[in-house]
Amino acid sequence: MSLDEKTAAAQAAEPHRRPPVPRWLLGLGPLVLIAIVLGLFSLLNAPGLAKLSEGVPPKEEVAVEDIRLTPGQIEISVRNEGPDPVSIAQINVSDYYAPFTQTRETMAPLESTTLTISYHWVEGDPYEVALVTSLGGKIPADIDAAALSPERGTSFFGLMTLLGIYVGVIPVALGMLWMPFVRRAPAAWVRVLLGLTVGLLAFLAIDATLEAVELVAGNGSFGGPMVVFLGAATAYLVLEGTDAWMRRHQNLSAAGQKAALPPQRLALLIAIGIGLHNLGEGLAIGSAYAVGSLALGASLIVGFAIHNTTEGLAIVTPLAKQPPGLARLALLGLIAGAPAAAGALIGATVYQPALAAFLLGVGAGAVAQVAVKLLPLLKDHTGRTFTPLTSAGIILGLAVMFTTGLLVQA
Repeated sequence: MSLDEKTAAAQAAEPHRRPPVPRWLLGLGPLVLIAIVLGLFSLLNAPGLAKLSEGVPPKEEVAVEDIRLTPGQIEISVRNEGPDPVSIAQINVSDYYAPFTQTRETMAPLESTTLTISYHWVEGDPYEVALVTSLGGKIPADIDAAALSPERGTSFFGLMTLLGIYVGVIPVALGMLWMPFVRRAPAAWVRVLLGLTVGLLAFLAIDATLEAVELVAGNGSFGGPMVVFLGAATAYLVLEGTDAWMRRHQNLSAAGQKAALPPQRLALLIAIGIGLHNLGEGLAIGSAYAVGSLALGASLIVGFAIHNTTEGLAIVTPLAKQPPGLARLALLGLIAGAPAAAGALIGATVYQPALAAFLLGVGAGAVAQVAVKLLPLLKDHTGRTFTPLTSAGIILGLAVMFTTGLLVQA
């Protein structure tokens, strides 16, 4: 028997092999089965478990998201953050049941409605507002001091833009005027200034996180405080991934992967992180003004300016030995400061607590990531990061931000 005949006989003797199942089908199959099972479970209304809810009253959880006052009217936006539908049946304003209309009679989970209450309020007076549900539950929506909500027209948007420039762009630009001083400072003082920058960024991260958690502390819709940490983790991982991609794209060596970032890129990361933080800050300012709870005045603007001026110093400190041109400095200043104006516009028009908390979390994660990237630059000639000088700089940065933050009472 020839070799070809032996090969043909061996192949005929082997059992027929089926072609392998595509990999994508192996991954998609379980997802389809899960969807089918969940769909049937929902369609059949949880067979066998319906008796568990018998005699249990529906759970009503409603969060007040916005209050606006116009002549003779009070507008309140609320959202159902519970698992059961909720209907607002009555509204009590300071022991008076006021007539009202609403955009949605019944709120399904996560749905919202706007209540328009007919009530002749008096400017400066406090009001105890209670929203009474169809089951008798009461949701408080108190007004500490009634004030006319601003009209959202062209002049209003212009004012929000100007406010963002006052508290964002101008302070950052003034802080960047420390560039000549940073350039002439000796190496030891530069490490102190870098430590100061780390302290500034660490304070911003902590402050933004606390402020964001406070915003949604009593609001469980869209995850409550979880959205803050989701935003922080997202920003941190996105910046880390972007930095790793840029390093790979520039074909850096393995040793270069562990080295400190180039000063120009580090300054850009600092500007981006501060810009994201200022976006959340502007969001808070715009929303506070939109509901009449922010008293605009020279003292408040001065407080924000002093507080945010240190952010400009944080941007220029890594550039001590490699100063950029004026155009690049101007671009870095806009990246860091201009988001405050955008945040003020967003906060004054489409404010939503969960969105504000998420953006504040994004800012916190961004500045935290940049603070970590700064640590390699603190090393002295012996390779130590936390020396007495750098530790003093970090503590000074925390102290400066805390002290200037006391000037801002928005």
